[in-house]
Amino acid sequence: MSQFSETELTAAVIRSFDDTPDPRAKFLLQELVKSLHDYVRRTDLTFEEWEYAIDFLTRTGQKCTPIRQEFILLSDVLGVSMLVDAVNHREREGATETTVLGPFYVGEHKVTPHGTDISASLPGERMFVQSRVTDLQGKPLANVPVDVWHADDDGFYDSQKPAYATEGPSSRARFMTDADGRFFFRTILPCSYPIPTDGPVGEMIVQTRRHAMRPAHVHFLVDAPGYQPLITHVFMEGDKYLDSDVVFGVKDELVAKIEKRTDPTMPDGKPAATPWHLMSYEFRMKPGEGSAPKPMMAKTTEHA
Repeated sequence: MSQFSETELTAAVIRSFDDTPDPRAKFLLQELVKSLHDYVRRTDLTFEEWEYAIDFLTRTGQKCTPIRQEFILLSDVLGVSMLVDAVNHREREGATETTVLGPFYVGEHKVTPHGTDISASLPGERMFVQSRVTDLQGKPLANVPVDVWHADDDGFYDSQKPAYATEGPSSRARFMTDADGRFFFRTILPCSYPIPTDGPVGEMIVQTRRHAMRPAHVHFLVDAPGYQPLITHVFMEGDKYLDSDVVFGVKDELVAKIEKRTDPTMPDGKPAATPWHLMSYEFRMKPGEGSAPKPMMAKTTEHA
Protein backbone atom coordinates (compact mmCIF):
# COMPACT_ATOMS: atom_id res chain seq x y z
CA MET A 1 0.00 0.00 0.00
CA SER A 2 1.31 3.45 -0.92
CA GLN A 3 2.36 5.74 1.90
CA PHE A 4 1.41 9.26 0.80
CA SER A 5 3.28 12.33 1.99
CA GLU A 6 1.70 15.78 1.79
CA THR A 7 2.86 16.38 -1.78
CA GLU A 8 2.44 12.77 -2.97
CA LEU A 9 -1.16 12.79 -1.74
CA THR A 10 -1.98 15.84 -3.83
CA ALA A 11 -0.42 14.32 -6.94
CA ALA A 12 -2.31 11.06 -6.39
CA VAL A 13 -5.68 12.82 -6.07
CA ILE A 14 -4.96 14.83 -9.22
CA ARG A 15 -4.09 11.64 -11.12
CA SER A 16 -7.33 10.03 -9.95
CA PHE A 17 -9.21 12.35 -12.31
CA ASP A 18 -7.02 11.56 -15.35
CA ASP A 19 -9.70 9.46 -17.06
CA THR A 20 -12.48 12.03 -16.70
CA PRO A 21 -14.22 12.01 -20.13
CA ASP A 22 -15.05 15.73 -20.19
CA PRO A 23 -11.78 17.72 -20.62
CA ARG A 24 -13.21 20.84 -18.98
CA ALA A 25 -14.53 18.91 -15.98
CA LYS A 26 -11.15 17.20 -15.64
CA PHE A 27 -9.34 20.55 -15.71
CA LEU A 28 -11.70 22.16 -13.17
CA LEU A 29 -11.50 19.25 -10.72
CA GLN A 30 -7.72 18.95 -10.89
CA GLU A 31 -7.26 22.69 -10.43
CA LEU A 32 -9.68 22.62 -7.50
CA VAL A 33 -7.66 19.85 -5.82
CA LYS A 34 -4.45 21.84 -6.28
CA SER A 35 -5.97 24.99 -4.76
CA LEU A 36 -7.66 23.20 -1.84
CA HIS A 37 -4.61 21.17 -0.93
CA ASP A 38 -2.38 24.24 -1.20
CA TYR A 39 -4.75 26.15 1.11
CA VAL A 40 -4.62 23.38 3.72
CA ARG A 41 -0.81 23.32 3.64
CA ARG A 42 -0.38 27.12 3.72
CA THR A 43 -2.77 27.55 6.64
CA ASP A 44 -1.81 24.42 8.61
CA LEU A 45 -5.55 23.75 8.88
CA THR A 46 -6.53 22.08 12.17
CA PHE A 47 -9.10 19.33 12.64
CA GLU A 48 -11.31 21.79 14.54
CA GLU A 49 -11.16 24.30 11.69
CA TRP A 50 -11.90 21.59 9.11
CA GLU A 51 -14.90 20.41 11.15
CA TYR A 52 -16.17 23.98 11.47
CA ALA A 53 -15.89 24.46 7.69
CA ILE A 54 -17.81 21.24 7.01
CA ASP A 55 -20.53 22.30 9.46
CA PHE A 56 -20.66 25.80 7.93
CA LEU A 57 -21.16 24.45 4.42
CA THR A 58 -23.74 21.93 5.66
CA ARG A 59 -25.75 24.71 7.34
CA THR A 60 -25.43 26.85 4.22
CA GLY A 61 -27.06 24.12 2.17
CA GLN A 62 -29.76 23.55 4.79
CA LYS A 63 -30.66 27.26 4.67
CA CYS A 64 -31.47 27.09 0.95
CA THR A 65 -35.13 26.97 -0.09
CA PRO A 66 -36.98 27.39 -3.43
CA ILE A 67 -36.99 31.16 -2.77
CA ARG A 68 -33.65 31.64 -1.00
CA GLN A 69 -30.17 30.65 -2.18
CA GLU A 70 -27.68 30.85 0.69
CA PHE A 71 -24.83 29.48 -1.45
CA ILE A 72 -25.23 32.34 -3.93
CA LEU A 73 -25.17 34.73 -0.98
CA LEU A 74 -21.94 33.10 0.24
CA SER A 75 -20.43 33.44 -3.24
CA ASP A 76 -21.55 37.08 -3.31
CA VAL A 77 -19.99 38.17 -0.01
CA LEU A 78 -16.70 36.39 -0.81
CA GLY A 79 -16.49 38.32 -4.08
CA VAL A 80 -16.62 35.10 -6.12
CA SER A 81 -19.84 36.04 -7.92
CA MET A 82 -18.36 39.34 -9.11
CA LEU A 83 -15.08 37.65 -10.09
CA VAL A 84 -16.92 35.07 -12.20
CA ASP A 85 -18.89 37.94 -13.74
CA ALA A 86 -15.68 39.86 -14.45
CA VAL A 87 -13.79 37.02 -16.16
CA ASN A 88 -16.83 36.26 -18.33
CA HIS A 89 -17.39 39.89 -19.38
CA ARG A 90 -13.88 41.21 -19.95
CA GLU A 91 -14.67 42.95 -23.26
CA ARG A 92 -17.83 45.05 -22.97
CA GLU A 93 -17.17 47.12 -26.12
CA GLY A 94 -19.50 49.88 -24.97
CA ALA A 95 -22.23 47.57 -23.72
CA THR A 96 -23.82 48.22 -20.32
CA GLU A 97 -21.78 46.81 -17.44
CA THR A 98 -22.90 43.63 -15.71
CA THR A 99 -23.10 42.75 -12.02
CA VAL A 100 -24.36 39.96 -9.75
CA LEU A 101 -27.73 38.25 -10.13
CA GLY A 102 -28.24 38.08 -6.37
CA PRO A 103 -30.07 35.41 -4.34
CA PHE A 104 -33.61 36.80 -4.75
CA TYR A 105 -34.24 36.25 -8.44
CA VAL A 106 -37.16 33.83 -8.29
CA GLY A 107 -37.99 33.76 -11.99
CA GLU A 108 -41.76 34.02 -11.88
CA HIS A 109 -42.01 37.48 -13.43
CA LYS A 110 -45.26 38.11 -15.29
CA VAL A 111 -45.55 40.35 -18.36
CA THR A 112 -46.94 43.65 -17.12
CA PRO A 113 -48.30 46.68 -19.02
CA HIS A 114 -46.07 49.74 -19.22
CA GLY A 115 -46.84 52.30 -16.53
CA THR A 116 -47.93 49.71 -13.96
CA ASP A 117 -47.13 50.48 -10.32
CA ILE A 118 -45.33 47.28 -9.34
CA SER A 119 -45.26 48.36 -5.68
CA ALA A 120 -48.82 49.72 -5.51
CA SER A 121 -49.59 48.11 -2.15
CA LEU A 122 -46.38 49.28 -0.46
CA PRO A 123 -45.60 52.49 1.43
CA GLY A 124 -42.68 54.61 0.32
CA GLU A 125 -41.71 57.56 -1.83
CA ARG A 126 -42.97 57.05 -5.37
CA MET A 127 -40.59 56.66 -8.32
CA PHE A 128 -41.08 56.61 -12.09
CA VAL A 129 -38.59 54.50 -14.04
CA GLN A 130 -38.12 55.17 -17.76
CA SER A 131 -35.66 53.02 -19.70
CA ARG A 132 -34.64 52.06 -23.19
CA VAL A 133 -32.89 49.03 -24.68
CA THR A 134 -30.61 49.51 -27.72
CA ASP A 135 -27.76 47.87 -29.57
CA LEU A 136 -24.24 49.31 -29.41
CA GLN A 137 -25.04 51.82 -32.17
CA GLY A 138 -28.13 53.12 -30.40
CA LYS A 139 -30.68 51.26 -32.52
CA PRO A 140 -33.76 50.46 -30.43
CA LEU A 141 -34.49 46.80 -29.73
CA ALA A 142 -38.21 46.03 -29.74
CA ASN A 143 -40.17 43.27 -28.02
CA VAL A 144 -37.35 42.48 -25.58
CA PRO A 145 -38.32 40.97 -22.20
CA VAL A 146 -36.91 42.92 -19.23
CA ASP A 147 -37.27 41.51 -15.72
CA VAL A 148 -37.10 44.00 -12.84
CA TRP A 149 -37.09 43.43 -9.09
CA HIS A 150 -36.04 45.33 -5.97
CA ALA A 151 -36.41 45.53 -2.21
CA ASP A 152 -39.14 47.49 -0.43
CA ASP A 153 -38.87 50.59 1.75
CA ASP A 154 -37.81 48.42 4.71
CA GLY A 155 -35.09 46.68 2.71
CA PHE A 156 -36.87 43.35 2.21
CA TYR A 157 -37.59 41.48 -1.01
CA ASP A 158 -41.08 40.05 -1.39
CA SER A 159 -39.76 36.48 -1.26
CA GLN A 160 -38.32 37.15 2.22
CA LYS A 161 -41.79 37.75 3.65
CA PRO A 162 -44.17 35.08 4.98
CA ALA A 163 -47.00 36.53 2.85
CA TYR A 164 -45.15 35.76 -0.39
CA ALA A 165 -46.54 32.23 -0.57
CA THR A 166 -50.16 33.46 -0.44
CA GLU A 167 -50.06 37.01 -1.83
CA GLY A 168 -47.52 36.47 -4.61
CA PRO A 169 -44.87 38.83 -6.01
CA SER A 170 -44.47 42.52 -5.34
CA SER A 171 -41.87 45.00 -6.63
CA ARG A 172 -41.02 42.62 -9.45
CA ALA A 173 -42.39 42.26 -12.98
CA ARG A 174 -41.54 41.67 -16.63
CA PHE A 175 -41.92 44.36 -19.29
CA MET A 176 -41.66 44.04 -23.07
CA THR A 177 -39.95 46.92 -24.85
CA ASP A 178 -42.02 48.85 -27.40
CA ALA A 179 -41.09 49.64 -31.01
CA ASP A 180 -38.67 52.34 -29.80
CA GLY A 181 -37.02 49.98 -27.30
CA ARG A 182 -38.66 51.73 -24.34
CA PHE A 183 -40.39 50.53 -21.20
CA PHE A 184 -41.52 52.39 -18.10
CA PHE A 185 -43.15 51.68 -14.77
CA ARG A 186 -43.97 53.09 -11.36
CA THR A 187 -42.64 51.78 -8.08
CA ILE A 188 -41.21 53.05 -4.78
CA LEU A 189 -37.76 54.50 -4.18
CA PRO A 190 -35.56 51.60 -2.99
CA CYS A 191 -33.41 52.00 0.10
CA SER A 192 -30.10 50.48 1.14
CA TYR A 193 -30.58 47.26 3.06
CA PRO A 194 -28.72 44.45 4.85
CA ILE A 195 -28.30 41.02 3.33
CA PRO A 196 -29.99 38.30 5.41
CA THR A 197 -28.04 37.75 8.62
CA ASP A 198 -30.16 34.90 10.02
CA GLY A 199 -28.09 32.20 8.34
CA PRO A 200 -24.48 31.02 8.29
CA VAL A 201 -23.41 33.70 5.78
CA GLY A 202 -24.77 36.44 8.02
CA GLU A 203 -23.06 34.77 10.97
CA MET A 204 -19.74 35.02 9.13
CA ILE A 205 -20.32 38.70 8.28
CA VAL A 206 -21.14 39.57 11.90
CA GLN A 207 -18.25 37.58 13.39
CA THR A 208 -15.73 39.18 11.01
CA ARG A 209 -17.09 42.67 11.81
CA ARG A 210 -18.04 43.47 8.24
CA HIS A 211 -21.18 45.50 7.67
CA ALA A 212 -24.00 43.67 5.88
CA MET A 213 -25.30 46.56 3.77
CA ARG A 214 -26.03 46.86 0.07
CA PRO A 215 -26.59 50.29 -1.52
CA ALA A 216 -30.07 51.00 -2.89
CA HIS A 217 -30.63 49.57 -6.37
CA VAL A 218 -33.05 48.08 -8.86
CA HIS A 219 -32.25 44.75 -10.56
CA PHE A 220 -32.63 44.37 -14.32
CA LEU A 221 -32.35 41.26 -16.48
CA VAL A 222 -32.53 42.05 -20.21
CA ASP A 223 -32.79 39.06 -22.57
CA ALA A 224 -32.75 40.21 -26.21
CA PRO A 225 -32.53 37.53 -28.95
CA GLY A 226 -29.18 37.71 -30.73
CA TYR A 227 -27.52 39.48 -27.80
CA GLN A 228 -25.80 38.37 -24.63
CA PRO A 229 -28.21 38.38 -21.67
CA LEU A 230 -27.60 41.41 -19.47
CA ILE A 231 -27.75 40.97 -15.69
CA THR A 232 -27.24 44.24 -13.90
CA HIS A 233 -28.37 46.77 -11.28
CA VAL A 234 -28.99 50.48 -11.41
CA PHE A 235 -27.80 52.09 -8.16
CA MET A 236 -29.01 55.30 -6.54
CA GLU A 237 -26.51 58.17 -6.65
CA GLY A 238 -25.50 59.44 -3.21
CA ASP A 239 -26.09 56.20 -1.29
CA LYS A 240 -23.55 55.99 1.54
CA TYR A 241 -22.79 52.31 0.82
CA LEU A 242 -21.77 52.71 -2.83
CA ASP A 243 -18.08 52.38 -1.90
CA SER A 244 -18.51 49.44 0.48
CA ASP A 245 -21.19 47.17 -1.00
CA VAL A 246 -21.08 43.90 0.95
CA VAL A 247 -21.20 41.92 -2.32
CA PHE A 248 -18.78 44.21 -4.23
CA GLY A 249 -21.32 44.77 -7.01
CA VAL A 250 -21.10 48.51 -7.71
CA LYS A 251 -19.63 49.91 -10.93
CA ASP A 252 -19.49 53.64 -11.67
CA GLU A 253 -21.46 53.32 -14.91
CA LEU A 254 -24.35 51.68 -13.06
CA VAL A 255 -24.90 54.62 -10.67
CA ALA A 256 -27.79 56.82 -11.81
CA LYS A 257 -28.84 60.28 -10.71
CA ILE A 258 -32.34 60.09 -9.28
CA GLU A 259 -34.21 63.36 -9.81
CA LYS A 260 -36.63 64.57 -7.17
CA ARG A 261 -39.64 66.06 -8.95
CA THR A 262 -42.69 68.09 -7.96
CA ASP A 263 -44.50 67.99 -11.32
CA PRO A 264 -48.22 67.21 -10.95
CA THR A 265 -47.92 64.53 -13.66
CA MET A 266 -45.41 61.79 -14.41
CA PRO A 267 -43.77 61.38 -17.85
CA ASP A 268 -46.66 59.24 -19.13
CA GLY A 269 -49.08 62.10 -18.43
CA LYS A 270 -50.84 60.49 -15.48
CA PRO A 271 -51.30 62.35 -12.16
CA ALA A 272 -48.56 62.13 -9.55
CA ALA A 273 -48.63 62.66 -5.81
CA THR A 274 -45.76 65.03 -5.14
CA PRO A 275 -42.92 64.84 -4.53
CA TRP A 276 -41.82 61.88 -6.61
CA HIS A 277 -38.56 60.62 -8.11
CA LEU A 278 -37.42 59.96 -11.68
CA MET A 279 -34.93 57.29 -12.74
CA SER A 280 -33.77 57.28 -16.38
CA TYR A 281 -31.38 54.68 -17.78
CA GLU A 282 -30.47 53.23 -21.18
CA PHE A 283 -29.25 49.66 -21.59
CA ARG A 284 -26.83 48.91 -24.45
CA MET A 285 -26.71 45.28 -25.50
CA LYS A 286 -23.70 43.33 -26.76
CA PRO A 287 -24.25 40.98 -29.73
CA GLY A 288 -23.77 37.33 -28.92
CA GLU A 289 -25.43 34.28 -27.48
CA GLY A 290 -26.33 32.94 -24.07
CA SER A 291 -29.18 31.83 -21.90
CA ALA A 292 -30.80 33.99 -19.27
CA PRO A 293 -30.33 32.46 -15.82
CA LYS A 294 -32.97 30.51 -14.02
CA PRO A 295 -33.29 30.47 -10.23
CA MET A 296 -30.89 27.86 -8.85
CA MET A 297 -33.65 25.98 -7.05
CA ALA A 298 -35.77 25.92 -10.22
CA LYS A 299 -32.89 24.14 -12.00
CA THR A 300 -32.73 21.57 -9.21
CA THR A 301 -36.48 20.95 -9.44
CA GLU A 302 -36.35 20.52 -13.22
CA HIS A 303 -33.58 17.92 -12.95
CA ALA A 304 -35.20 16.00 -10.11
